[in-house]
Amino acid sequence: MTTVFIAGSRNIKHLDHKIKERIDNIYALNFDVIVGDADGVDASVQAYLFEKAFCNAVIYYSGSQTRNNIGNWPTYKVETDLEPGSRAFFTAKDVKMAEAGDYGLMIWDTKSTGTLSNVIELLKRNKKTVLFINKIKEFRTISDISHLEDLIMCMSESARSKADQKMKLYQQLNDLKHKQIRMF
Repeated sequence: MTTVFIAGSRNIKHLDHKIKERIDNIYALNFDVIVGDADGVDASVQAYLFEKAFCNAVIYYSGSQTRNNIGNWPTYKVETDLEPGSRAFFTAKDVKMAEAGDYGLMIWDTKSTGTLSNVIELLKRNKKTVLFINKIKEFRTISDISHLEDLIMCMSESARSKADQKMKLYQQLNDLKHKQIRMF
C-alpha cells in the first residue's frame, strides 16, 4: 500500500482548493496518509480528511498525547529522549514520518524550516515530494538536489539565513550533493 506523508507550515490555517483536489486523488486511490498532530496544515489536513470520512490515516505525535486528532484515527507515538517541546523533539517525529512515507505532499509558506526539513528528509531517502507553495499557488515536484536548490530560491534572503541557522541548510545541501555524486 502506498503511504503519503502530508505536512506543512503551522501558520497556514486553510487549505487551497488545489490541495484539496490532491487529497481527493489520494482518497480515490485508497492510499494511506500519515500526518502530524500540530496546528496549521496538520490540523487543516485532518479536518479535511474527517470531512471526507477518510479512514486510512495515522496521526504521528511526540509527547504524552496528541495535540490534534480530529478524526480519532490510530496514532503512532514517536519515542524520543530529546528535550520536550524543542525543535529536535518534533523533528524526531517528522523523521519517522519521512521514513514511513513513500511520497510527501507538503504545503509551504516559503519560510517554514520544518516543512523544508521534511522535504530534505524525504530527499535523503530518495523519495519525491510534491510541494505546494502557498504564496504563489503552485506545485513543484522535488526529486533531486537541483529541484531543492530551485525551491530555496523562493525564500527571501532572511528566510534562507534563518533556515541555515536553525537547520544548517547549506550544510545539508552540500551533504545531499555529495551523496548524489557518490551514487553515480
